[in-house]
Amino acid sequence: FVIFLIPCFVISTDLAFSCQNVDDFVGASSPGDIVIGGLFAVHSEMLHPEEDPIKPVIQNCAGFEIQVFLQTLAMIHAIETINNSTLLSGVTLGYEIYDTCAEVTKAMASALRFLSKFNSSQNAVEFKCNYSDYIPRVKAVTGASYSEVSMAVSRLLALQLIPQVSPASSAEILSDKIRFPSFFRTIPSDFHQTRAMTRLICEAGWNWIGVIATDDDNGRFALESFGVQAMANNVCIAFKEMLPAYLSDSTFHTKVDHAIEKIVKETRVNVIVVFMRQFHVLKLFEKAIERNVNKIWIASDNWSAAVKISTIPNIRQLGTVVGFGFKSGDMSSFQEFLRNLHEKPTENNKFLREYIMLLSVCAHLEYHDFQTCIANQSQDDLLENDRSKPQIWRDDFLNANIEPGFIHSTTLAVYAIAHAIKGQCKDRDCKDPSAFTPWELLEELKNVVVMDNGKEVKFDSNGDISTSYDVFLWKEIDGHIEITTMAEYDAEKGGFIFEDEEKKKDFLALKKVQSTCSQHCRPGQVKKVTGSPHTCCYECVYCPENHYSNQTDMDYCYRCNNKTYWAPTNSTTCYRKTIHFLAWTDWFAIFLLLLSAFGVVLILSICVIFTKNLDTPVVKASGGLTVCYIILFSHFLIFLSTVFFIDVPTEFKCKTRQAVFGISFTLCISCILIKSLKILLAFSFDPKLQNFLKCMYKPIPTVVTCTGIQVIICTFWLIFRTPFVNQNFSIPRAIILECNEGSIVAFGIMLGYIAALAFICFIFAFKGRKLPENYNEAKFITFGMLIYFIAWIVFIPVYATTFGKYLPAVEIIVVLISNYGILCCTFLPKCYIIIYKQETNTKSAFLKMVYTYSSKSAGSVAVSQASLDSKSSSLRGTITESCKTENDSVNGNCHFQVPGQPLIRNKVLPKNAARTMVRKRVSSI
Repeated sequence: FVIFLIPCFVISTDLAFSCQNVDDFVGASSPGDIVIGGLFAVHSEMLHPEEDPIKPVIQNCAGFEIQVFLQTLAMIHAIETINNSTLLSGVTLGYEIYDTCAEVTKAMASALRFLSKFNSSQNAVEFKCNYSDYIPRVKAVTGASYSEVSMAVSRLLALQLIPQVSPASSAEILSDKIRFPSFFRTIPSDFHQTRAMTRLICEAGWNWIGVIATDDDNGRFALESFGVQAMANNVCIAFKEMLPAYLSDSTFHTKVDHAIEKIVKETRVNVIVVFMRQFHVLKLFEKAIERNVNKIWIASDNWSAAVKISTIPNIRQLGTVVGFGFKSGDMSSFQEFLRNLHEKPTENNKFLREYIMLLSVCAHLEYHDFQTCIANQSQDDLLENDRSKPQIWRDDFLNANIEPGFIHSTTLAVYAIAHAIKGQCKDRDCKDPSAFTPWELLEELKNVVVMDNGKEVKFDSNGDISTSYDVFLWKEIDGHIEITTMAEYDAEKGGFIFEDEEKKKDFLALKKVQSTCSQHCRPGQVKKVTGSPHTCCYECVYCPENHYSNQTDMDYCYRCNNKTYWAPTNSTTCYRKTIHFLAWTDWFAIFLLLLSAFGVVLILSICVIFTKNLDTPVVKASGGLTVCYIILFSHFLIFLSTVFFIDVPTEFKCKTRQAVFGISFTLCISCILIKSLKILLAFSFDPKLQNFLKCMYKPIPTVVTCTGIQVIICTFWLIFRTPFVNQNFSIPRAIILECNEGSIVAFGIMLGYIAALAFICFIFAFKGRKLPENYNEAKFITFGMLIYFIAWIVFIPVYATTFGKYLPAVEIIVVLISNYGILCCTFLPKCYIIIYKQETNTKSAFLKMVYTYSSKSAGSVAVSQASLDSKSSSLRGTITESCKTENDSVNGNCHFQVPGQPLIRNKVLPKNAARTMVRKRVSSI
């Protein structure tokens, strides 16, 4: 192997520099069997040389950070506590703590010393292809304070897989075990912090915010993570301002001024998220106080519990600070350690010596000025000051500056390393530094379990410990800003936990502050994005009909299920559509049912009347009681069928109603057709017509055939295209339950067949319209058929243009009109004669009426209908004379010819011909 010697950092002998040799580079140290390294940014910046050219010299630092100094003390306290316990029996932990000065360069120099070979007097780092057996100066490292430093150091420590456990570096990228295989941390990653911030912003109702971050790896990664979370939760970033990572940057103050101007200009932005280091926040807030900026500031874990910021004069003018800090534990032991700190030796702790010197230099100042004095002193300044000043110890100052989250995470990091060492020392003599290597400790650390506030915690696969966050609220109490714990954020469940109602009220009070680009859209409205590139800038428009929104600031309206629900414009919910059908309780349905019931009563009355007058000529002339009963029964079924058109449609009702109506009406028309044929046959004197009617007049076969055809039509209809229950959604706010006929063609064939029979019946009845006046049933049948035709002709366009629950009522009305028309025209005249014209309902009156009609018909039997004109009297004379003189008159027969007509053969009626004809007509009737 090749050995590279790392020279000691030889510095000029000038007293302005504190690093005279390698040992001077160490901030605090203590010997031990196993040494743990520490990296902390005890100073906020490293001084840069002014000479030219610049030389590779480690410079002094400025800006003593009390909070980070306390973290180094927490590490020392934890190690001393472990050494005084039985956790590592017989094994002593040592430490070497270095100041990174928040600079990657100086941190890398410290990391190089960590990598140097153990007990190497020359501090050399051996170059090897395999470091499996290599024993470096330290077994593990605690730190660093900032993610940017940890990223650089971790890559270097990964060369020998030295475990690095950071109590403060939260950048999400450090969870990548491919790039940072030996990195662990005792805090959650920024992923959880930015998600917690976004959750807070969403629950407070804010969506238009600003972000300020430092232009370093930590700031950029935090901003990127927050941007992703914000976008996922519809939170818009109005502006992003990046400040230089180092205060010595010449553009720092200019960019701070620009950020303040941006905050002042964006009047609608009242919430600012700040991912910065404490000394950056100090400079920003000093400018903000000068400009009277009053906002809500959301603090990252870097400064959320920083006392030196909360004690800035007039800090209350800035508004409200809400921050996220790491969960803390019991601080009593550490506070006791601080109270006894003045008794500790300072030979091996430069940080403690510097702090004591700062106390002396700034002792004459009040609290905040005292703190500012400490932060502004550089190491160069301290070296120039008189060291003979008396020491003044201020216990309250250190306790007041404790940031419990960082102290707790530092302690937890040391204990995690100690438990891993304990695992390695079970079967080994760990007093020997070569007992185990760092990479073996790394494997042990992956599975280590540590007790934290009574709970077991361990590193996940990303090397993180997902503890919860404390949500801090800076409140003014007795004229001073106090950092109080408002809530706890559960990183696993993603929610806030409040200890009491008072703290919850503090949280709810935040909602009073508006930080939105546009006004919130109320339920019933939806956001309409305007020309702005941000989705948070929008107009509020009403949800259209059949759409709704039930939350504020919805991006789109939900669509109602148009089949079952509806919604008006600007609706917050969908309403169930009203189901419409012709119910029993509907006044129109009741009216139609009363009409049907009246028809049934009328039928029963007619039955009673006809049954009591069974032997009268009128009843006999009507075809007898059997035919009348069949017709009346069919009328009853027709009235009954109207019941199936009312109430909730069912499969049974839909199939039954048309079939019952069609078959019943066909049966009725068939019987009336037979009656029409019989009447026409009885009073027809035309031989040819009589022969035709005799062939046609077969009552039972005709009725059965006509009705059977309709039965076949309905059967095929019900089998192949059966009617079914249908939901009609044509009305926006209602569902119409109706029967779909299944096939309009089949429905039309059924009605068409009834119409054809009715038309034939009408023709036959029309032929017999001139029957005797007292017994002109054919004329009334004609009227009944006309009523039927008119009703159904009107029905077709009305039915086609009507929709809604009253559509069945249209068909009921047509059925009732046609049924009443035929029933009344067929039976009411007879009932009238039976009841009020009893003198005409006798056999003698009936014979007289028929005789009179037959006499008239016989006198004109030889004359065609065409010859009944003004010359009829002269023609009769001619005919009579011819019959007397003609020799070819034989047996009462005479042959004559009317001018313009063919030869007519006729008979000379005997004297009693009319009476004989009457008997025949009566008997046929």
